Amino acid sequence: MTPPPDLAARQRALVAALVAGGEVPAGFDAAAVRATTAALRRKRAGEVAARWPFLAASYGDAWVPAFAAWAAGRPPNGSLRDGWDFARSAGDALPDLAREELAAREADYAYDGETAPVPRRRGLLSRRRR
Repeated sequence: MTPPPDLAARQRALVAALVAGGEVPAGFDAAAVRATTAALRRKRAGEVAARWPFLAASYGDAWVPAFAAWAAGRPPNGSLRDGWDFARSAGDALPDLAREELAAREADYAYDGETAPVPRRRGLLSRRRR
């Protein structure tokens, strides 16, 4: 059963408020939405840290606040892409350990910042030669 159009629009607005920095829709407790948003950003930071351990470790205790600040207003794209985009956004301020992890990912995957990363073919070719 398809929800009524007004319900669907309200659901989209709530999701946008929770994960993409959208306005809290009328009828929702703004404080509860903000608390849930903060919890979702912490969870997202944990998922990225699991996929990018050296990136997260290089920030130490500042990891969650730094990632949460970056993630504000950005919808999630999955932990691989979110970590990649965060690392690239740091530019020259990216710590050395994280820079090495980013370089390793860029050697293994092609990622244009828009579409999902894809493994580079060189790995397949080297396995065939063995």
